[in-house]
Amino acid sequence: MKFILLSYYHFLCKSCLLSFPQGVVPTAPEQPAGGDTENQIKSPDPRPDAPPEYNSHFVPGPPGPAVPPPAGYPGGLPMGYYSPQQPSIFPLGPPTGGTCTIQYQPGKYPVPNQQAPITWMPGPPPMPNCPPGLEYLAQLDNIHVLQHFEPVEMITGFETNNRYDIKNNSDQMVYIVTEDTDDFTRNAYRTLRPFVLRVTDCMGREIMTMQRPFRCTCCCFCCPSARQELEVQCPPGVPLGFVAEHWNLCRAVYSIQNEKKENVLRVRGPCSTYGCGSDSVFEVKSVDGVSNIGSIVRKWNGLVSAMADADHFDIHFPLDLDVKMKAMIFGACFLIDFMYFERSPPQCSSR
Repeated sequence: MKFILLSYYHFLCKSCLLSFPQGVVPTAPEQPAGGDTENQIKSPDPRPDAPPEYNSHFVPGPPGPAVPPPAGYPGGLPMGYYSPQQPSIFPLGPPTGGTCTIQYQPGKYPVPNQQAPITWMPGPPPMPNCPPGLEYLAQLDNIHVLQHFEPVEMITGFETNNRYDIKNNSDQMVYIVTEDTDDFTRNAYRTLRPFVLRVTDCMGREIMTMQRPFRCTCCCFCCPSARQELEVQCPPGVPLGFVAEHWNLCRAVYSIQNEKKENVLRVRGPCSTYGCGSDSVFEVKSVDGVSNIGSIVRKWNGLVSAMADADHFDIHFPLDLDVKMKAMIFGACFLIDFMYFERSPPQCSSR
């Protein structure tokens, strides 16, 4: 009986579809409020009530060899990230065993216990008829000689090797001058000691050597054996010239000589006490004393100049002066410093 009713229902539905005009879609018949849920027609829903169940056919294979993380990835993390439990791959200091120095932007990355970098004067090209290393002087008409302050020497009275920084007007380093004298000679003879001064450039190469022999001052000052002398060699081992002291009753007088000991220039110092409350000017003149060539000025720095060995000299000469004569005037500055401004507790002056 149920089969007959269903066949009659489908026959009626087919007849109704044929009776509608073309283009008209009939509406779905109303579903009964109750009844068998199996006979209800459900609309498709794009969101299923539960995810479908899948039967996995994947069979895991044997574990492969461990591969280390690539370079630049600490612990396998992406580039630019690091784990707090792992050390950073970025170095926080200079590499060990290398000569490269890490430079930091001033004021942004403060580095403790780091000295200020030294700015050197750019190296000039080689020049004809110029000893190697003196090309710097060919471009300068004024240099500053700054002696290092030694607090240990001031407190204990133990004489140490002198050191000087040579700079231009732009505060760029040109040379470094270092005394090379043994401890016994320095402390036994003090300001009268024979010494060797080595002048080095930015590469640490010794370009000039200054030697002062020992001269006894026990006899009369007019005796030639008592006069002080300085030999300048450039390059080391090749005489460039000499600075010889001349006897004078009240002032310092020197002759600047070439390698053949022929007088080329004269240096005339001030009268009275040297370096007491004012600058001390040593004039560089021609041999006849008429033309002014330059000057060696010892600057007065107050108590530092009066109590400590931290002298400051300004050397002036014409820009077009022969570079060898510039080097000789430069060498005369150190003989003047040791004779008149080098102070030691037991002996205040070589005079």
